[in-house]
Amino acid sequence: MSDAPSLSSLTESELSSRLNGAGLVVSIPPFKIQIKSPIPVVAEGLRALYGAYGLVNEPDSFRDFHLGLVPRMGWRRPLCELDVDGMRPFTPLARGEAFALFEWGLNWCITSHCHNWLTIHAAVVERNGLAVIMPAPPGSGKSTLCAWLMHQGWRLLSDELALVDPQSGLLTACPRPISLKNNSIQLMKGLLPKAVFGPIAHDTSKGTVAHMGVSDTSLQRASESALPRWIVFPQYTPGAPLSVHQIEHPQALVELASNSFNYHVHGRSGFERLAAMIDNCDVVQLTYSRLDEATAWFDGLSG
Repeated sequence: MSDAPSLSSLTESELSSRLNGAGLVVSIPPFKIQIKSPIPVVAEGLRALYGAYGLVNEPDSFRDFHLGLVPRMGWRRPLCELDVDGMRPFTPLARGEAFALFEWGLNWCITSHCHNWLTIHAAVVERNGLAVIMPAPPGSGKSTLCAWLMHQGWRLLSDELALVDPQSGLLTACPRPISLKNNSIQLMKGLLPKAVFGPIAHDTSKGTVAHMGVSDTSLQRASESALPRWIVFPQYTPGAPLSVHQIEHPQALVELASNSFNYHVHGRSGFERLAAMIDNCDVVQLTYSRLDEATAWFDGLSG
């Protein structure tokens, strides 16, 4: 990270003033994001979860995206809308979901516009320069496992997006708060009492949602890329013993392609990059119910 002042250097009134005025520009590696919103929960979430991230104070510097969380009134309750560079691409949500909408909106910006990477819906953690890619659908326990591993000595590259350089095959880090849902929120709060959590959004389309802060190490090492070494498809199954089975590479290629946001954009080069990555990785399905057993298995990967 640079020596730029961090978001935490702002007082509450300074943060509010910037968000209500010209906007706050935050370095969220590898992006620079301008954020504007008068909605208090947005300031609350930024202060809690992005306090250590650097501010960009140069008025003419490049911004990758301009995001606004805009209040509006619905028929029955206060709402908010996401404004992306003057466009409003999503249905308005309850105003209490404004910070979660910021996180979801930033995901959408990256996956819709940043085609200099081959982008896969997956968590990524790293140790000793080697990365584990964990593609999985909602409900698989991916984020819970990712959050736990981050606090057991693994570096977080991303909870949501594996950013693969099409040329080198290396993974670019984009460490941002981890999205936890429903029972996982209380589980992690109980297991990790020192972890930082942002605002809780209730009754969303995904249930109850809260974000957990990134570890200091993950943020400090955000400029370091990592080499894919393992592809693990995790599946949390209550009461199940830990089990691991190999996945054949052709099946893995189909699964990864289906989890990619922009595979079609990259065409043949995207196919070749995914195939090469799979050929250089161990690919397995991991079924687990206990985090301690899963951690021991992951620790065995890195020796």
